[in-house]
Amino acid sequence: MLLIHCPYCEEERPELEFRHAGEAHIARPADIAAESDADFEAYFFIRKNPRGLAYERWRHIHGCARFFNAVRDTVSDRILTTYKAGEKKPDPARFRAPDTAQSIDEQAAPEPSAKPRRTAERERKKDTAR
Repeated sequence: MLLIHCPYCEEERPELEFRHAGEAHIARPADIAAESDADFEAYFFIRKNPRGLAYERWRHIHGCARFFNAVRDTVSDRILTTYKAGEKKPDPARFRAPDTAQSIDEQAAPEPSAKPRRTAERERKKDTAR
């Protein structure tokens, strides 16, 4: 279960208290009635689906009930930071791993081991018992 930090309540709470509210930082057209059908479709329906950093809106429905923004790594499903609605979105370079020049979304996922961990541990115990 994810623990999400609410920037208004100033505490981490379980993800069950929150609702995802879509992509953050989408600018609403000034005169929506004057928009072409294609432009309205792009504004209303089309969303990014990035692999890596995603800027999202969340709502703390079982707490303060306020909307806030979060930066989430879609590969690892970790929420890297949260910030209040209306604040400027954080620079993606801030989320670069300290020991590499890659950002979190550029890092390769770890290779799965050939055998489950418990199976490998059992085999080691059998080898040492012999």
